[in-house]
Amino acid sequence: MYSTLEQKYRRLRQELIAGAIALFGVALIGTLWFRLVEGWSWSDAAYMTVITLATVGYSETNPLGDRGRLFTISLILMGVVSIGYIVNRFTEALIQGYFQEGIRLRQRRRLIDTLAEHYILCGFGRTGRHIALEFKAEGIPFVTIDSQAEQIEEAEKIGGIAVQGDATLDETLLKVGIERAVCLVAALPSDAENLYTVLSAKSLNPKIRAIARASTEEALQKLQRAGADAVVSPYITGGRRMAAAALRPQVMDFVDGILTGADRSFYMEEFLIDPAACPFVGQTLREARLRSQTGALVLAVRRESGNLIGGPTGETQLLPGDLLICMGTAEQLRLLSQILIPIRSRGLRPPKHS
Repeated sequence: MYSTLEQKYRRLRQELIAGAIALFGVALIGTLWFRLVEGWSWSDAAYMTVITLATVGYSETNPLGDRGRLFTISLILMGVVSIGYIVNRFTEALIQGYFQEGIRLRQRRRLIDTLAEHYILCGFGRTGRHIALEFKAEGIPFVTIDSQAEQIEEAEKIGGIAVQGDATLDETLLKVGIERAVCLVAALPSDAENLYTVLSAKSLNPKIRAIARASTEEALQKLQRAGADAVVSPYITGGRRMAAAALRPQVMDFVDGILTGADRSFYMEEFLIDPAACPFVGQTLREARLRSQTGALVLAVRRESGNLIGGPTGETQLLPGDLLICMGTAEQLRLLSQILIPIRSRGLRPPKHS
């Protein structure tokens, strides 16, 4: 499914090609007539055809009878129509900026082709807008998909690459490099659209991490069964956060301050203990000395089995496949990322748990 701009560009290109073919056909007919009917040489026939179509007003190459002159009149009319059609289409292209749009579309396709381990945001409504802002604040490479041209324009203003299309279609997902992406966020307005998008994404790239928006608890369960790695209901989550803000306002202010925004003092990051790259496998947190080396704090450890250890002690052992949830300043986490590997930089998914 092509976007409106792409459809216009393709239509204009097809019309220009059709006009050129029509003009070539008229020139071929004229040349064949003068060669086969009038008996002229090929060079005279081609020359007469060109000066006739160009309407330059030169005299006849060879004398023509009434039949030949009637054909020449017809040839002039066909040429004027063909050339006029091409000029009209070309002028429209210049006025509407279709050539510039075509160049921009090709540049965007080349840019998408170079993306790897990027994020795909499906839907740029109220929820999608905030997701895009967070991705931009984190410096995450992402592509936005939306079916509305107005939303695409707004998405391009925020940053990143925006593609107009139907996110539920395999063709659209392939266009934005679904096979090379690490995460897809389905934030479309309809639960059915989010369900189809997750199914399509998982069928095209089974390893991708899929996050979906759900309006109801029933939709939440269906999306989980469809393969979504995480499902968020704005109403359920919003209600819980409002209750927490009422009961524990300072805690909520602190949590919001480390989870969102570009001007945070503290950040949180996930690190995977990969036995092939991490030298601390089998050591305890005290032996690894992550806190003393970087200043970052390990808040929790999730085992590969899904068991969560909150507030790990110095005796907590680091095992292969563990996921460390750490907090610190930007500099502290940067130092920690030189020792460990942030999970999103490897395109890996955290272990599933119930």
